[in-house]
Amino acid sequence: MSQVPLGTVLAFTMAVTALSLPEMIILRKVLRPLLLAVFVAIMTAGIIAVGYLFNALMA
Repeated sequence: MSQVPLGTVLAFTMAVTALSLPEMIILRKVLRPLLLAVFVAIMTAGIIAVGYLFNALMA
């Protein structure tokens, strides 16, 4: 039985909250489509980076 690294769990938890469909629907009413795409891209890159960094620090 293998365990999932803690950074991966952290990244998944952050992504579920920050990049959820209801969140995008709410933000779509406030942001223009291009700005929303930039938000999603930055959040995705940041969440992936935090996951890798956390895994590297815990290893």
